[in-house]
This record gives sequence, structure tokens and C-alpha cells, in this order.
Amino acid sequence: MIRPPAVSGRFYPSDEKKLAFESDQYTASTRQKVFAHGCIVPHAGYMYSGHVAGAVYSAIEIPARCILLGPRHFPGGEAMAIISEGSWRSPFGDAQIDSELAVELKRACPLLREDRVAHEREHSLEVQIPFLQKLVENLRFVPVVLATQRYTELESLGHALAQVVTAHAEPVLLIASTDMNHYESDAITRVKDQKAIERILPLDPRGLYDTVRSEDITMCGYAATVAMLIAMRDLGAQDAEVIRYATSGDINGDRDEVVGYAGIVVR
Repeated sequence: MIRPPAVSGRFYPSDEKKLAFESDQYTASTRQKVFAHGCIVPHAGYMYSGHVAGAVYSAIEIPARCILLGPRHFPGGEAMAIISEGSWRSPFGDAQIDSELAVELKRACPLLREDRVAHEREHSLEVQIPFLQKLVENLRFVPVVLATQRYTELESLGHALAQVVTAHAEPVLLIASTDMNHYESDAITRVKDQKAIERILPLDPRGLYDTVRSEDITMCGYAATVAMLIAMRDLGAQDAEVIRYATSGDINGDRDEVVGYAGIVVR
């Protein structure tokens, strides 16, 4: 079954040539690529956060197999939703779901539920697909969106992710999709985002979870990031690096209400 794009023409160009031009601009880098266990990328419209996501993708060696984790912004569907068959359509063609990895992940984390409803309108993973298609041949991916805020459930998912990745000799990249603080001033957003980033860099999932909640940081994909960080620890990741940080105010000049975007690589 093919999932049609939900935000093509709004968050990114629906025309293949225009999308290719923008993607090339955002991923143009002379930086030497490094191996990464995982990464954190934003998911706003490309005009706002494409340069941040592109900087991350151009900084790492992206394998053919990826697991994408992101928030479910809309009501409807399961709280921990996966799709294990079919493909997702983009202007670049159809990206194939990695059924083998998806089935293994469902087996390792029974909390995951097969559910297309949770994914059908969600943009947090969709906007990553064109970047990955442009940079990777024969891309295969597993989509997971989360609406749960229970740490124990995120912990179970994180351990399961590491278990599945460890079982394969070929590399599997874990991608957490999140924007940072939403709709406060640029000054406040940068302070709040820095508090969250200070917990991400030492790979501290519980610290990030507690900080986001206690400091009222409206980081929409913090659950996905927490699960990814738990997996990173299990996989023996050593450190993380901020590749690029920006706010929407850097693009449109409005500093009164911004959204923060952080691009981070975990090695």
C-alpha cells in the first residue's frame, strides 16, 4: 500500500526539479562526513528548517536502512504507531518501508501498534523522506510516531530499538524528528532550547524528559528524542554535537513568536 504525501507543496516543493534544487542547496557542505548512530533533525517547512536538517544529513554517512521517530501532532490513531508494509510517495518517487526491521521492532517492543491512521496526516517523518531519498540509494525505512508521554514506554521502545539495531551487521541510522520550543520570543526560546540541548549532548534521556516537563519547553518530539537517546546509550554512543541551531526568526525576522530548530548528531 502506498501512503500519499500529506504536506507536499506546502512544507516542501511538490515539483521534483524544484525539490531537487532546494535539497541540493540545503545539503551542500565541504564538511567531512562522520559515522553516526543517530541524529536529531527538525521538521518544519523547508524554508524555515531545511537548512538545519540538511546540515545534519550532509554531515553524516547515511546508511540505506533508517528508523524514523517523530511526534504525532494530530488526534487519532495509536499512541505508539508503526507501519510495517508498503511505501511512502514523494516527488522523488516511492520510498520503501523496511518490513524486516519493522517486524523485528514490533516483536521487540509489543507496545507498538500497526496503525496507518496516526501517520496519514503527520508531517514530522514525511519531510525527512525527500532528504533521505536524495542522499541514499535504495532507501528503506521504518516510520514510528509517538503520542505517549510515559517514560516507561519510551524506555521500552529505546531498548527495543537498540536490540534491533544490534542484531544487524549492516548499519541502521536512528533519526529523531523534533522542533524545539514553540511560539515564544526568540530570547526565551533560545534559553529554553539550550536547557534541553544541555541534556541531549551528554546523552541523558531522563534529564531531557524531566527538563522539558519542568521548564515548560514545548519541544514537540521530545518523546522521540528520549527514546532515541536511550537506544544511543545501549548502543555505546560516546557523544553528541550540535551541527546547527536556528529559529524561525532567523528566516522571517519575527522575533516575538518563534520556533527553535536544532540539528544534532550522535556518534
